[in-house]
Amino acid sequence: MRVIGPCLLGLLFYSPVAMAHNPLSSDGQEQLAAIVSALLLMAFWGIYGLGSWRRRPTRGQAFLFHGSALLCALALLGPLDDWAKTSTAAHMTQHMMLMVVIAPLWVLSRPLPQMVAGAGRVALWCSRPMLRLVRHPMLTAYLHAAAIWIWHTPVFYMVAVEDPWWHAFEHACFLLTAGWFWWSIMTGSERRAPWALLALLFTLMHTGFLGALLTFAQTPLYDEARSLTDQQLAGLIMWVLGAIPYLGVSAWIGHRWYRQLVRRMEIDKTYPHA
Repeated sequence: MRVIGPCLLGLLFYSPVAMAHNPLSSDGQEQLAAIVSALLLMAFWGIYGLGSWRRRPTRGQAFLFHGSALLCALALLGPLDDWAKTSTAAHMTQHMMLMVVIAPLWVLSRPLPQMVAGAGRVALWCSRPMLRLVRHPMLTAYLHAAAIWIWHTPVFYMVAVEDPWWHAFEHACFLLTAGWFWWSIMTGSERRAPWALLALLFTLMHTGFLGALLTFAQTPLYDEARSLTDQQLAGLIMWVLGAIPYLGVSAWIGHRWYRQLVRRMEIDKTYPHA
């Protein structure tokens, strides 16, 4: 399990079907950007693998981490990245995979002990400000919202489509802010449950509003050459499919909060003068 992930990533580079837009088949600036993205992902993956030797994760955690890393490789370096140049729906699918699938799966794998064990003081130094940040669910929600809206405005959207380096930076913004957001939401204490629910509601509302804008627009917002139907499909992907993880996690956090309230009521009944 500790070596299967990097091996799978290496095999993907030699699969023309699965990796139509990989560092080996592209050229020019696209190839350089793809190589940098692949190296960063492999370094992240390798640090986790090294840390797993020193501090073994559970099988479930290892499966979640390697599975999400593999999905990330497919999303960033596979044919979906190539389709995103001409299809707004494919581009939105890529964004949703990064923000509501890959990022929360990485958080659920709880990789911080392995990353610290693999990278040592560097990971510890990097994790300290993040640990302070994720204590505030609404702050992480605001940062994530800023990344979403900035990169979905027509100007910045087209910059990312036309320039591979900006496209890679866009992906980094989505992954980083989504990671902070889900980390704050899913690993916080039960005392922060109301703030976590508020952050989820805020994110659900503004992403749904953006999806509705794309769905009901009468003209293509990003490029006149792009199909309006394709843009409307992209809006539905964000609005409907993208809402499912937020609703699911909201139900889970709400259940945890309800159980906490029930326990408090039982304690108050047992020890009324405590």
